[in-house]
Amino acid sequence: MEITDEKIFKIALITTLIGLIGMIIFAGEISPKEVIIKDIDRGMIDEEVTVTGNIDTIQKSSNGKNYILTLNDGSGRINMMIFESTITKFAENEINIENFENKKVIVTGTVTEFKSTMELIIHDSNSIKIEN
Repeated sequence: MEITDEKIFKIALITTLIGLIGMIIFAGEISPKEVIIKDIDRGMIDEEVTVTGNIDTIQKSSNGKNYILTLNDGSGRINMMIFESTITKFAENEINIENFENKKVIVTGTVTEFKSTMELIIHDSNSIKIEN
């Protein structure tokens, strides 16, 4: 059996189509890794994770444009940053950030490091939900 460019092209095309179909089917199944705060470390920087815990404090940053929320899950505490552009998304969805204080929440954010401390960056208003 002779392998021709046409056969290689057909095999590549079929393989690509199978891969794309697989990605479309399983894209909804992919979710961020659920972790506890004490397990968050430098090896997780730029990873998206989900943490469940209580919002202990909410404060505005020194420039007054960003929010810093402190999440406590019993294993530790971590600061979560909500930047001005994201705060606008909260306002558009009529969500008041202050309402999360002293509530148990499920948070999805990106792990980052600021001044040698691990933090989570919240990207949109769907990234934080009050747990029932």
